[in-house]
Amino acid sequence: MARWKTLPEELDPEIAEFTRQMRRLVDEGGLSVAALADRTGYSRTSWERYLNGRLLAPQGAVVALAEVTGTSPVHLTTMWGRAERAWSRAELRHDRTTEQVRFTQARAELGDFGGGTGTTTVDAPPVAPPSAEPPAGRRRVLLFLAGAVAVLLVLGTVFLLTGRDGGGGAPEAAKSPSPSATSAADLPPGVKCVGIGCAGKDAEAMGCSGDLVTTARSTTVGTTTLEVRYSRTCGAAWGRITGAAPGDRVRITADGESERGKAVAGETYTYTPMVAVGGAGEAEACVTLLSGRDGCTK
Repeated sequence: MARWKTLPEELDPEIAEFTRQMRRLVDEGGLSVAALADRTGYSRTSWERYLNGRLLAPQGAVVALAEVTGTSPVHLTTMWGRAERAWSRAELRHDRTTEQVRFTQARAELGDFGGGTGTTTVDAPPVAPPSAEPPAGRRRVLLFLAGAVAVLLVLGTVFLLTGRDGGGGAPEAAKSPSPSATSAADLPPGVKCVGIGCAGKDAEAMGCSGDLVTTARSTTVGTTTLEVRYSRTCGAAWGRITGAAPGDRVRITADGESERGKAVAGETYTYTPMVAVGGAGEAEACVTLLSGRDGCTK
């Protein structure tokens, strides 16, 4: 059986080339995915996604791969830069396609009163010569359709930009407990959430780890290291344990919200999903070892 799965056919050539290069380095280094996770600090699940083309590795993981395989990071990070731009273009195309489908469905629900097909343009009806101008009743229907679709577009734009559900709620960014965090419009490439939008999500998948993370607090319980990991850019924190045994549990708590993680067989490292915070000191991490010992960061 082949070690690696076939890369998705729809994968951009730049991303596919970068993924094959990472696979080659792992093979030449004689590393298993579990050993790679243990040496780099990125979980086995994350590396499986990176090496199968399902998720683009963050730059921090790429540098860590270069270090454990004795490779110069310069060439690898250059390839990563091209792959990152290709990944961003693919996400943009996906977002545009999704919006186009939603708009087409909305027009279908209104009904094609204008009699036209195959277009999503919301232009005003053309001025016709007097002899070809439709009756007054027909004109009213056409004008109603144009106005209704225009209103729908405006509402859709407001929803996308502010996250409103039509009930007058505040935008998600305004609900964030992290006023010092970077606004969503100014996030660095690869970062996909900020503040409350990061709650419950994976830090690596959202681009909040790597160079954007620091250790806010740490302690040792037995032979296990417990940390509060904090990303100011994302306005979020998460708990991490290293040197863990299968069954050891870690918990992060901030402002009454908690997330949990658990080490599984073959892993000595695990972390929790994120919680939104306004600063590095707002979160507390706790660990419960399978041996019965427990402790929290101070």
